Amino acid sequence: MHRECNFELSIITINFNGLEDTCELIETLPLDDASIEVLVVDNASKADEATLIAQRYPQVKVIRSPQNLGFAGGNNLGIQAAQGKYLFFLNNDTIRQQTSDIRHLINRLESSPKIGAVCPKIRFAWGNHPIQFAGYTPLSSITMRNHSIGFGEEDHGQYDTAHPTPYVHGAAMMVKREVVEKAGLMPECYFLYYEELDWSMMIRRTGYDIWYEPACTIYHKESQSTGQNSPLRTYYITRNRLLFVQRNNPTFSRYLSYGYLIGMVAVRDMLKYCIHRRPDLAKATIKGIHHFIKASAS
Repeated sequence: MHRECNFELSIITINFNGLEDTCELIETLPLDDASIEVLVVDNASKADEATLIAQRYPQVKVIRSPQNLGFAGGNNLGIQAAQGKYLFFLNNDTIRQQTSDIRHLINRLESSPKIGAVCPKIRFAWGNHPIQFAGYTPLSSITMRNHSIGFGEEDHGQYDTAHPTPYVHGAAMMVKREVVEKAGLMPECYFLYYEELDWSMMIRRTGYDIWYEPACTIYHKESQSTGQNSPLRTYYITRNRLLFVQRNNPTFSRYLSYGYLIGMVAVRDMLKYCIHRRPDLAKATIKGIHHFIKASAS
């Protein structure tokens, strides 16, 4: 997987029926910087959005996948085509703050050979731009719960100190190429959601640290492609939470976590969905559990 680095930085984003968002992101990127390449992976959008992006931005490298490879698969396609020493993954529903220099992230990576990945401060793109991410707390091995530091808070500079964080945030994360070569590509078994948490575990097991660097800020529109309460999101969150436990927890805590997630969380959620007359979400929860159990038994 070793590739010659002809650029200092490769910016990779995935497009899936999101032409307007993707173009809005591209407009905020430093396209005139010769040390940076921008790659857009079109994940089999219904229309030929790849051609439209390539025509509008000839300096952008556009890759059209004949099938939807999911978040990890699409990013892996970008990784294999990228020629940068550093890889910056941005959701297409993010916007770079014009005054925010991406180089702060590169400087953080270069500050120590132990730092393998870094995330910027992430703020929501709406309203007064409250904080979405200023680092993560560790996941509980049983409940799989953690929280995003600063979530929902107004930004008064209270999280302007860089610090280690156990996981990257999938909306905006920069990784050294050498880390990918040692830890491996993103795990494609998830398709959507949890893959960046699993990839974080892979990166840390390889011996690297992950950092939060607030000197760079990215704005995030959040779940423009799947919707906050869609059956698609509910299905993958349910299935992939169990898959993450299977791949990362030791045997004893793994089965305790299965019991909690299926016997308590899923039951509670299905009751809530029924009360709110969302049988489609209840069915998506059942489907997620069923598909996980079926795949585990095969």
